[in-house]
Amino acid sequence: MTGFANYQREIVQLGKDGESLPFTTDLAALEGAVRAKVPAGPYWYVAGGAGTGATVRANRAAFERWRIVPRMLRNADRRDLSTTVLGMHLPAPVLLAPVGVQSILHQEAELASTRAAAELGLPSVLSSSSSRTLEEVASAGCDAPRWMQLYWSSDREVCASILDRGKRAGFSALVVTVDTWTRGWRPHEMDRGYYPAAQGIGMAIPFSDPVFRKPPEEDLSAALEVWQRMPTDAGKSWQQFSFLRDHWSGPIVVKGILHPDDARRAVASGADGIVVSNHGGRQVDGAVGALEMLPEVVDAVGAEVDVLFDSGIRTGADVIKALALGAKAVLVGRPYVYGLAQAGEAGVLHVLRSLLADIDITLGLVGYRSPAELDRDALR
Repeated sequence: MTGFANYQREIVQLGKDGESLPFTTDLAALEGAVRAKVPAGPYWYVAGGAGTGATVRANRAAFERWRIVPRMLRNADRRDLSTTVLGMHLPAPVLLAPVGVQSILHQEAELASTRAAAELGLPSVLSSSSSRTLEEVASAGCDAPRWMQLYWSSDREVCASILDRGKRAGFSALVVTVDTWTRGWRPHEMDRGYYPAAQGIGMAIPFSDPVFRKPPEEDLSAALEVWQRMPTDAGKSWQQFSFLRDHWSGPIVVKGILHPDDARRAVASGADGIVVSNHGGRQVDGAVGALEMLPEVVDAVGAEVDVLFDSGIRTGADVIKALALGAKAVLVGRPYVYGLAQAGEAGVLHVLRSLLADIDITLGLVGYRSPAELDRDALR
């Protein structure tokens, strides 16, 4: 075994020594384990989808419709998972997706997940709804690449201030999420009346901003009311994208694209990358599975910008399918947060090492030595 696959050997050795892992290596089974561990409110906040959950199911069904065609005797015993995204060298084509309010699952929250990613050299994308400030998370990530998400605020001064803080804190890429200008219809959250933001949870970035600065410690309700008015601006258009270019000098990635025409508009507006995503099924019930649209988006803009994929990744085979369909890398979300709920930083690290080992081993078993060798011929 080579590279990330060595984690399997470590696990086998644990068994020989009479020890066991703290929780499963089956990332698809983590959701059930976490459901038994954490209260219903936090669980459904992470696991729940919009409406009936049809889009969450569609994401997984889209992966099931594609099958890998293994190839034999292709000298794939030594593999290199490294890739380049936005000009950045990555040890593997995996990033941590922006997931907010992580403190509802573990007290170390985003600090733990950032440290785990940094140990492996993987980029983590900090959510705008982080439980910790930009500056705190930047310190936790050491020298590992870190990206920041932006929910595009209607307050230009606050938005500019947050972008400036991100640059000064060393965040190298901006991920603008365009599919969440307002909350989707999520019955599991509403039925339980569970809204972390209403308690000020996940508001560390705006509440620490010198321009926003409506002191929550003095009047939490007033601070929340101000902030809640800012992101819910449906008036944004591609013509306003220049504002982001004026206030961010690094790469800008647009997350939440499904239609190839939207991908073209994003590129024409100045985007450096696209994330094909339906927000993990949390925004629109009955939407198309994200993987179904990946080939169309890649065909539309893949020669001009890096196309990444998000929504439904659970296994190494999932990653290989997304890469074969043209993604340069994938973002993994719920699984690492479930690992956080199980065992904090160690739990996130276990999830990431399990996923990377699965990618490494499966890639070799199907006859490929690197992500760059994958194309649609690998699938049926």
